[in-house]
Amino acid sequence: MCDSPADPRQVAEAVPRPASGSAVDPIALEPVDEIVITTLVDNVYDALLPGDERTTRAPFGLGRAQAPQFETGSTTVGLMAEHGFSALVSVRRGTTTTTLLFDTGLSPGAMVTNAGRLGADLSQIQAVVLSHGHFDHAGGLAGLAGKQGTRSLPMVVHPRAWTRRRLTVPGHERQELPTLSKRALEAEGFAVIERREPSLLVDGCVLITGEVDRTTEFEHGMPPSHQQWTGSAWEHDPLVIDDQALVAQVRGRGLVVLTGCGHAGAINIVRHAQRLTAVPALHALGGGLHLSGPAFEPIIGRTVGALTHMSPELLVPGHCTGWRAQHALAAAMPAAWVAGSSGSSFRLAAA
Repeated sequence: MCDSPADPRQVAEAVPRPASGSAVDPIALEPVDEIVITTLVDNVYDALLPGDERTTRAPFGLGRAQAPQFETGSTTVGLMAEHGFSALVSVRRGTTTTTLLFDTGLSPGAMVTNAGRLGADLSQIQAVVLSHGHFDHAGGLAGLAGKQGTRSLPMVVHPRAWTRRRLTVPGHERQELPTLSKRALEAEGFAVIERREPSLLVDGCVLITGEVDRTTEFEHGMPPSHQQWTGSAWEHDPLVIDDQALVAQVRGRGLVVLTGCGHAGAINIVRHAQRLTAVPALHALGGGLHLSGPAFEPIIGRTVGALTHMSPELLVPGHCTGWRAQHALAAAMPAAWVAGSSGSSFRLAAA
C-alpha cells in the first residue's frame, strides 16, 4: 500500500492534533503477572527458527494432509503464512486468564486453520479487537464466525473501520479494497462495540488505545494513492484514523504494545501508550510497523533511532514492517529483536 512520498501540502494534511506532556487523567492500567502472545497469522512461517526461554516456535508435523505422491498417501503440514496479521493474546492476573483475539488475518481460512493445528481453542476467546478496518486484518472474521456459531462475541472496533477505501497507484488499475460490513458481522453474532476513545478490557488489565495522537514530525501516514470515500468523492486518506493498538503492563517490567499495521506510526503509538498510562518503560513491541516501500523506507532510520532510545527488552516486528526495516532493527537492537513467524508464542512474565 505504498508508492511515492507525499508533497509538503499532503504532509501538512497528514498531521492531526499534537498532544504533549502527561495525560490530564492517566488511565490506571492494572499490571498483569503474565502475557502470552501467539502469532496465528504473519507474512512468514519458518519451522526452523529456534526458540528461547520466552519464545516457543511451531515445528513441522502439526498435521497431515492427503498427498497421493507419497508412499503413505499423505504428507506432513505446517502453518499458513499470508500478507496479514492475527494474534491470540492471553493475559493472566493471579489465577485468572483471559484470552483476546487481535486481528484475524487476510483470508477466511488461514487463522482458523493455524489455530487448529496449534491446538488453540478459538471458542475460548472472550473478545475480538480489530486494529483497523483493512481487509488483511479482518478477512479471518468469516472463518471465525463459522467456528463460533451464533454465540455473541464482543468485538471492539473504531467507528471508522467501516470506511470505504481504494488504492490508486500510478501505472496500475485502481483497486477498491474490501470493506467491512457492520450489519453482516452483527448478523453473524458479533456484538460490535465502536470506540474512538481508549477502552479498558479484562478488568482494567488491557488497554485499547483508540485514536492515536500523532506527535512525531516524521511519521506522516499513507501516501496519496491511499484514498477514502467521503460519501460524495474520493480523497487522500493519510491517517487511517481507525488504527489502534493493544497495550498491557507486565508487573515490574513495563508496557507491552501490540500493533496491527502501525499506521499511526510505531513511535507515535508507543508514546501515546506511555502518555495514557503514565508508564514510561517499554518492555516489548510487536506486530506490523509499516516501514516497507518507498513511501516509508526514508523514515526507517529515525524510527530505529527512537526505538533504540526506548530500549525494549523484546522487539518482534512482523507483517508490513519490511525486510529493510527488519535488518536495521536487528542490527541496532540484536538483544531485543526476534524474528516473527506464524505459530510463534512469546511469554512475558512479571519481574
